Amino acid sequence: MAARDYGQYCAITQALELVGERWALLIVRDLLVGPRRYGELAAGLPRIPSNILAARLKQLQEAGVIRRVPRSRIIIYELTPYGHELEPVVLALGAWGFKSMGDPRDEQIITPDAMTMTLRTAFRPEVSADLPTTAYAARLGPAELLIRVDGPTLDVTRGDGPVDLAFAAGPDIRRLISGELAPDRAIATGVVEVLRGPGNLLDRFASTFHLAA
Repeated sequence: MAARDYGQYCAITQALELVGERWALLIVRDLLVGPRRYGELAAGLPRIPSNILAARLKQLQEAGVIRRVPRSRIIIYELTPYGHELEPVVLALGAWGFKSMGDPRDEQIITPDAMTMTLRTAFRPEVSADLPTTAYAARLGPAELLIRVDGPTLDVTRGDGPVDLAFAAGPDIRRLISGELAPDRAIATGVVEVLRGPGNLLDRFASTFHLAA
């Protein structure tokens, strides 16, 4: 299956030969959020050439990482159990990459699936386990997410629903998640705009979602 052969007998080499090609792990990232149609994957990765997306999907399928499933007369792609084993790897890689993130370049975008995985990376179940159940509506750039924290359980979906706090933020939300900005300063400086609900619930959000920069 491997498009690249490193010529080494090593488990890390094997892993890279399976998912180390460009775009492969980002496809896995988005499928960790949920099954996707081909067009949904393409929309979430707007810079990927269609021939490369098709090639990566074929390679990942041959490796047993993903599978094609017919559903209501359409084909969707989903992770296999073997593919789902990549979740802690992807989350750990995201936490590592967060440490060196600066300001976004003009051409860089935020996607709902990428933001969902960022929240899953930053989630601290050991903290939320002792907090009341809380629902947030977060407008993060073009990504509109419904975030529900119930004890040590996190559920992130797209769409609307009843929430305790609704807020909007741009890429600078990372400054809140990293602890660089306290919640009250994030509101005062306009990094976070409270749309409805008590602003002091942002303190709960910041304690529940944290990544060291």
